[in-house]
Amino acid sequence: MAESIGAQERLDKIVRIIAANMVAEVCSVYVLRSDGVLELYATEGLKATSVHRATLTVGRGLVGLIAAEARPLNLPDAQSHPAFAYLPETGEEIYHSFLGVPILRAGRTLGVLVVQNRSFRSYAEEEVEALQTTAMVLAEMFAAGEIEDLTAPGADLDLNRPVHLKGASFWDGIALGHVVLHEPRIVVTQLIGEDSEHELKRLDAAMASLRLSVDDLLARSASVGTGEHREILEAYRMFAQDRGWTRRLQEAIEAGLTAEAAVEKVQNDTRARMLRQTDPFLRDRLHDFDDLANRLLRELMGRPHGPVAGELPEDAVIVARNMGAAELLDYDHRRIRGLVLEEAGPTSHVAIVARALGIATVGQAQDAVALAEAGDPIIVDGETGEVHLRPPTDIETAYIDKVRFRARRQEQYRLLRDEPAVTRDGVSVALHVNAGLMMDLPHLPESGAVGIGLFRTELQFMISSAFPRQSEQQAFYAQVLDAAGDKPVTFRSLDVGGDKVLPYLRSQAEENPAMGWRAIRLGLDRPALLRTQVRALLRAAAGRELRLMFPMVTEVSEFQRAKAIVQREIAHLTRHGHDGATRIRLGVMVEVPSLLFQLDELFGAVDFVSVGSNDLMQFMMASDRGNTRLAGRFDTLCPAFLRALKLVVEKGSAANAPVSLCGEMAGRPIEAMALIALGYRSLSMASSSVGPIKAMVRATELGPLRERLLSLLDEGLSAPDIRGELRGWAAANGIPV
Repeated sequence: MAESIGAQERLDKIVRIIAANMVAEVCSVYVLRSDGVLELYATEGLKATSVHRATLTVGRGLVGLIAAEARPLNLPDAQSHPAFAYLPETGEEIYHSFLGVPILRAGRTLGVLVVQNRSFRSYAEEEVEALQTTAMVLAEMFAAGEIEDLTAPGADLDLNRPVHLKGASFWDGIALGHVVLHEPRIVVTQLIGEDSEHELKRLDAAMASLRLSVDDLLARSASVGTGEHREILEAYRMFAQDRGWTRRLQEAIEAGLTAEAAVEKVQNDTRARMLRQTDPFLRDRLHDFDDLANRLLRELMGRPHGPVAGELPEDAVIVARNMGAAELLDYDHRRIRGLVLEEAGPTSHVAIVARALGIATVGQAQDAVALAEAGDPIIVDGETGEVHLRPPTDIETAYIDKVRFRARRQEQYRLLRDEPAVTRDGVSVALHVNAGLMMDLPHLPESGAVGIGLFRTELQFMISSAFPRQSEQQAFYAQVLDAAGDKPVTFRSLDVGGDKVLPYLRSQAEENPAMGWRAIRLGLDRPALLRTQVRALLRAAAGRELRLMFPMVTEVSEFQRAKAIVQREIAHLTRHGHDGATRIRLGVMVEVPSLLFQLDELFGAVDFVSVGSNDLMQFMMASDRGNTRLAGRFDTLCPAFLRALKLVVEKGSAANAPVSLCGEMAGRPIEAMALIALGYRSLSMASSSVGPIKAMVRATELGPLRERLLSLLDEGLSAPDIRGELRGWAAANGIPV
């Protein structure tokens, strides 16, 4: 493999060596092309003229059967097998015994390796193992692109086949770039073990470490309850303790492989088998096996988990099974063009952070990690939720044109930057941006927003290695207020817990973290944390107005307790001669449905209210926003949810108290149309949404739209699809959505 010879010469030499070592009269390599055809690339024993001429489709003949089923075939008399297909150009009619193994990489079939003999014989188990090991070497050779020059004009290898994936749109940008795998696939280079006993000891040590790490995750992860996340880790622990898996690994080592090669071989076999299962439960478990095998390889090779070290390409597209918001922030966001996730929901925090960074994002893209190779060209279409891996030239050209069109449209939005967001019948709507990091602040003037409607203070805590001291928090908040200038900033107090875990803050596992000890509940139970943050905010806002709201409030009494903490800190600063905010406005996020039945008392106590539509929707529908099976199951424009939103804004209007909405639905034109029709006059969204929402507002005549929406809500069960009705209304009235 290390010789500096051409690809064809290398393949020819490989088949000669295999034939000689296995005492076989024939050794052949078939390579799978992108058109589903297996082409003979090299042979020892068959007619030399058949190379690059003999072909079989997947499923046809013994070679095609191996490719289709991704498992070895060991026959003493190949010609008696019902799948045998005679290729006269090869001259193989004189051979009887047959052993073929699939050439697999990450469970994908790249080709087939075959040996044959004239005699009637069954090949021994160690011979099957030897041929499978050699097939692993060939798979890496194929993946390295060594045989690409041997393909005929107009043909291509299946490994390079364009792949189209349909997922869900999480953010509607478009990205053209190259794949960066969040957990890069480990390439095993040392396959043959010198000392089986030593390799078995290495495997035992790595397995012990793996089991400890899974047990540690189960014991200490604050985001793990008895729900879906814990079930996944319980499955990991079950697989890690599985004696059958361990036995197969040990057998592969005893056959002469290194521990790493044994993991790769067993996982290739497992993956190929499970990919062909029809049972959806078994197919779902495939991802768990993949993750576990990858973790074991990292333990064996001393590789860290998490983002790949080193410099990102300028046009990086991160491909991951799932990741946390803090993990995304570990990357240099200036180089990230897109994000593809196999899991996560559109309102998960990694999706929210991706939107805040303006990253084109597609979620629920099944098998993206297995199908992608690091460095592959990729297109992410956040508008349609499509991903194109290794796109053909015509697709790439079409997307280049689409990107140019979007750039022209963005230019039109920029021209609206200094124009007011006023409907055609004169109703003004205040458009704010959501933020959480200093990198978000330049977007405030660029977008033309009137202020920051939601500043997520927890992001500063999530990217810190230790709890930020009061002085650090104060300096950070002062920077935010300085950058905003005379535009208002609404800070949200620390909202951690649930799926937002601080590694330095000890917490206990919970059955249902989303509805557990988080946000204001944590702040009231640990008042020192809340007092420190409030004091930092008050001092940072010296000489200015401070707007502060509290998340996850369930009862008005919780707000009153939080307000008492603020008043105590004001008194403390006054007593010690420190300057504080000249005006303080305190509010609440309406996220918990119980507040819908306390609105009169709430508006009597607060200065303003902001609806957090993400959590309110999740709790009203009892639908975990991070659960991919439920993502998209319930529509935010359903009558029940719209009636709840209408109730909040009407109660606020009656109390003469400002009401805004800062959830993700504010940044989507169709949903924003519904919100302004319900009576919302203040919306907060990702900075890149301000232009499209402003264009929608300025093209809308609100009076007739409001009448139509309210009539739909009054129709009850007989009401038609509200989303469809609003789309039709927008199309009929020339409203850009």
